[in-house]
Amino acid sequence: MTVLVTGGAGYIGSHMVLALADAGEDVVILDNLSTGFWWAVAPGAKLIEGDIGDEALLDKVMQEHRFDAVVHFAGSIVVPDSVSDPLGYYLNNTVKSRALMAAAVRNEIPRFIFSSTAAVYGNPATQPVFENAAPAPISPYGTSKLMTEWMLRDAHAAHGIQYAALRYFNVAGADPKGRTGQSTPRATHLIKVACQTALGQRERMDVFGADYDTPDGTCLRDYIHVSDLIAAHMDALAHLRRGGDSGIFNCGYGKGYSVLEVIRAVEKAHGSSFRVDMAPRRAGDPAAIVAGAERVRSILGWNPHYADLDFIVRSALDWEKHLLRRNAA
Repeated sequence: MTVLVTGGAGYIGSHMVLALADAGEDVVILDNLSTGFWWAVAPGAKLIEGDIGDEALLDKVMQEHRFDAVVHFAGSIVVPDSVSDPLGYYLNNTVKSRALMAAAVRNEIPRFIFSSTAAVYGNPATQPVFENAAPAPISPYGTSKLMTEWMLRDAHAAHGIQYAALRYFNVAGADPKGRTGQSTPRATHLIKVACQTALGQRERMDVFGADYDTPDGTCLRDYIHVSDLIAAHMDALAHLRRGGDSGIFNCGYGKGYSVLEVIRAVEKAHGSSFRVDMAPRRAGDPAAIVAGAERVRSILGWNPHYADLDFIVRSALDWEKHLLRRNAA
């Protein structure tokens, strides 16, 4: 069977393409390469450079291939940027997702897996947060993803398309085999920024807010290794192919780490400290968010293998070292 992966040359998408290829699936990637890289694409996968908002291109691609599923990663992901450019985020994450969804319905693609986010919960009153919690996003990023979830729900009711919306917590790390990782030079992911600072690519890094109501005053997050996250996507695809019910699934481990704990883990992995400055809070950042992730285990059968912060950090640091060697070559 053939799967269409949008954003498949990017960080998380490239891991999905590898997993599909490893499983013997045929894969077509649609990516505008704004944050992705052609060299991150798994051998054997077909890369089409283009935008998911281009409905004529979508119809052409979907008519040329017999897709049994769309796995949708393409979009904008930086929470503070969504606060300063909300309309850009609603365009990229909501309007263009609507175009992709409509094309899937039009071309009778039966399954759709969506890259959603824990940002739909906003600043939940209790931890961990479960899928039945009322959404209350505090950033346009979170709202843009929630609106796409709603469109999927309604398209399912009207047209029968089966879907899984996976709400990611904080994704980090890199392929344990060293084939791909987070490669955007100025990415804002905490672990990547800390690894770059440890390796001297940045003079210093900022901690945004040290006065939150958390044990050490810094934000608390649930970090999930990217390969475990992709395993949840593969489980979701298998679930839908078996005729399983559509639904929403949290993807996290159920344990939170503070920003300072993550920085200490990076220093431990690297073997030395680096400059860390305290900075004001950023708009749109909740104090703490940890996954209630029983549903993804019980319904999809998900069984993570890399639920260890030190392993996550080591794989991220190893990837940054790989990028340094690649860029120096």
